[in-house]
This record gives sequence, C-alpha cells and structure tokens, in this order.
Amino acid sequence: MTTWFDESRLDDEASLATRDRELRWLAESGARVRHESGEATAANLEAVARAHDLARPRAVIAAGPDSRLLRAVLEPWCPVPFVAWPGAALPGWAGSLDLVVVLSPDGSDVGTASAVAEAVRRGCQVVVACAPNSMVADHAAGRWSTILPCSSGDQLATAVVMLTYLHEVSLGPATDADQVAQALDNVAVSCSPHRDLAVNPAKMLAIALADSTPVVWGGSVLAARAARRVAESIRRASGRTALAGDADHLLPVIEAASPRDVFDDPFADATTERRPMLLVLDDGAEDPAIREQRGRLLAAAAQRGVRVETVEAEEASEVARYASLMLTGTYASAYLGLGLVGL
Repeated sequence: MTTWFDESRLDDEASLATRDRELRWLAESGARVRHESGEATAANLEAVARAHDLARPRAVIAAGPDSRLLRAVLEPWCPVPFVAWPGAALPGWAGSLDLVVVLSPDGSDVGTASAVAEAVRRGCQVVVACAPNSMVADHAAGRWSTILPCSSGDQLATAVVMLTYLHEVSLGPATDADQVAQALDNVAVSCSPHRDLAVNPAKMLAIALADSTPVVWGGSVLAARAARRVAESIRRASGRTALAGDADHLLPVIEAASPRDVFDDPFADATTERRPMLLVLDDGAEDPAIREQRGRLLAAAAQRGVRVETVEAEEASEVARYASLMLTGTYASAYLGLGLVGL
C-alpha cells in the first residue's frame, strides 16, 4: 500500500477527533501520576514501617518485564547489589535476605505472576505495585508481601509509586511525584492537539519523522531508555522501521547513508527509500563519555547530510526529564500515525 504524509491533518479538527482517545490518554499522563501516588500513600507508609523493622536487604531484584525502567533509575544509586530480572523466574540465589520489587501496571501478566509467586515461596521480601484485585496481586499474598495499589495501567505512574517507596527505605534516589506530573503536564500543554502546528514541537517532529527512518539516541541511562520507548511508539504508530541504541550501534546506519547532493532534484527519482534521521533525546547529561558519543554521531550526520532533530528536557530530576522526553516522543508518534494516509 502506498502511503504519504498529509500534514494538514495535524490541525484538522475532524482528523484529530479520530485520535481523541489516544491523545486524551497522553494528556492525562500527569493526572495519573498524581492519582496513583495519592492512592498508594497509606500502603506506602505501611510498607516503609515494615521495612524499618527488618534488616537492609542483601540485594534488590526488580522482576518482570517492566524491570528495565527501575534498573535505569536505581543501578547508579542503589547502595546494595541491584539486579533486573525481566523473565518469568528469579535468580537461583534469591532468598529470604533479598527484596523483590515488581511493577505490573495491568496486573495480568502470567510471567510476572509466576515470578512473584516464586519470590513468596522462597521467603523473599516482596513489594508489588499493581492493581489490588489482579492476578499478580493474588500470587503476591504472603507474610512478607506488600501491595502498592496502582489501577491506571500506566507504567510510569506505577514506577513513580515504587520509586517513592524505595527512596523512603534508602534504596533509591528521591522521586517527587508532583515534579514528574508537572513535567508531563508541561509537555501536554506544549504538544496539545489544539496547539497550532507552527508552535507545536511534537507536530513539527512528526513532520520530520514522516519521510525518514528515525535513529533515536539518548546519552544517559534514562535518556537511552526513553529512546527505546520512543522508537517503539514510532514503530507502533507507523508500521515503519525505527531504531534506538548505543552510538556504536547507530553509527553504521548513519555512515551507510549516501552523501546528500545539494544539486539533486528530489522529484527526479521515484524511489521510496527513506534516509535516516538522527533524533537526539537530550536530558542535559554532560559526562565526558556522553559528549564523545554525541560528537561522533553529530559529526557522522553532518558528513552524510543526515537531518538531526533534538528533544531537550530541563526538569530538575532525572525521572522528570525521562518523563518529558518520553511523552514528547510519544506525542510525535501519535501525530505521525495521524498524518500518514494511504491508498
């Protein structure tokens, strides 16, 4: 099927109405963070009080498919060994001296339920953020288990609840739910469907994505995680290729692009091949290694005439910056899907 991008649809009320449910879900991201944080307050206080009566765990194991986000936040900070274990089991050494934390936004994943049941069987301390009456919650029932109630199905809101608990027990960095929610609200305002294309960063980014193969890069651990989530959302919205990875993995894609000739007639060649576009997610991290990787990517893009787009986040905390980058990219993906039409 032949497809093309109609940018007029991004400001057309009738076209936007067809994506109302998706865009409304994005706009309510900040509200979900506030709601989940408030709903979990009592359970969080109870879990923190219980943790203070116990010795510090030997290790923290983040189990389940959503464990990678916790790893991105906790690995540089956690004072005890930290392991992300996304499979449907636990490490063989996990036992009663260890803390198992689980994010399960919808509470229905069979593999996550299996991992939680195994943690309970081994006598681990278990803290699960999930819907209270879900399958995962049922498998978490045990003497050393705590459920942090989360019912929105939102991964980030669920993660903020868990990160708040881990900070309170001195196992993670401070995570201010209001700060994260405000970052999401700011993106929702700037990327609103009711905001004109000319001043809407997500709509402008969607136009840039439309005729290219996105190559998404984030320098810090959390920015790299956001890059993977944005690439996933682009693939879902468009059915097209979108890549995310380390600089060493993305450089060959950029370097393989033929140099752009300013004298080429873009309408003379009927080929549908899309050139790569480098999308940089910048959360302000300025480690020497990050600067070096960014420099190599930008130099390769300049040499090959590859377009570069940058999304910046300047919020105070790492998680808030991650939230801002991810939501901006997700809005752009939604507008990309809206603008693509075909025969």
